Amino acid sequence: MNDISALPIEAKMTAILFTMFAILVGMHSLQTPNDYAQNNTSKLPLLLPDPKNEPSKYCYEIFAWYYTAVWIGIFGFIVVSQSYELLTAWGYLGVCGGLALPLMLQPLLYPLASAPVVKNKIIINPDIQRPFYKRYSTKATIYLMTYAFIGNYWYTHYFYSVLKAEYTMPSHRLNDVPIAMFLATHFYFCTYHVCVGNGILRYVDKSYQKGWMKTILFWFTILSISYFTAFMETLTISSFPYYSFEEREMAYTVGSAFYGIYFVVSFPGFYFFDAHIDDGKQKDRPVTLVDTFTTACGHGMMILLLLDFVRLYLGIPLVIGGVAFATTG
Repeated sequence: MNDISALPIEAKMTAILFTMFAILVGMHSLQTPNDYAQNNTSKLPLLLPDPKNEPSKYCYEIFAWYYTAVWIGIFGFIVVSQSYELLTAWGYLGVCGGLALPLMLQPLLYPLASAPVVKNKIIINPDIQRPFYKRYSTKATIYLMTYAFIGNYWYTHYFYSVLKAEYTMPSHRLNDVPIAMFLATHFYFCTYHVCVGNGILRYVDKSYQKGWMKTILFWFTILSISYFTAFMETLTISSFPYYSFEEREMAYTVGSAFYGIYFVVSFPGFYFFDAHIDDGKQKDRPVTLVDTFTTACGHGMMILLLLDFVRLYLGIPLVIGGVAFATTG
């Protein structure tokens, strides 16, 4: 049998992703569906929150799905049309900041988020009755903003050192990382966590009876969607010439696993975050903005340690250069 390392990158990634998918299908087939799953008419392995019992999360996730279509459409047009060639450092800030701003301001300016109709009944988001600092959308936004900042400020340097990644577009930089990327990461991570991660993990969590097989499936699902999410971002951004790797093949295979470490922690962390906001089980000790910030920082430190353990195992020195603020290009 030929060594997989000798295969072209397309064959390698197909083999890796197909193997993960086959294992997931097999593990799902071994589960015992519960009553929730039997009443679920959706054919997709993805669930929105229960609109009756989790209206805050339901309305927010609907908003996130709609906005995902908006930012992907705009971002996709810029990349496909190569409009980025017209952008200056301020232009990148304007585009990425403009796309991040609706998500950042939504809790303040549009707490309703969405008013979907389910079974001929309009679902009203309880956030509109809450003070700004108690809204689920406020806490979700603070969590993702904090996480995005930590990821760019610290984790990017691991990509620079381990994968020899490089940003070469004109940019205003903080700690040698384009500030535009701090902003872009927010809407990327909103889609990854609010839409994809929550939806898939909720499907596994709610559809099957409890037991060790479900626990194994839940965590293997986290590993799989973490790797797949990281790979798909690396693949889709590959046509953008101003973010490059020394070895593109390594970026797809090893780099996807390296980037996937982020989500191994944050996907379950965000899924279980503020889980009882609508059921009142934490009425005496609700999740505060301070709790939100420290939770995101805690998850961020866990990821940082995992990244550094991998770097140490590979024997690659971590180099953090640059100054507080700089402009390149």
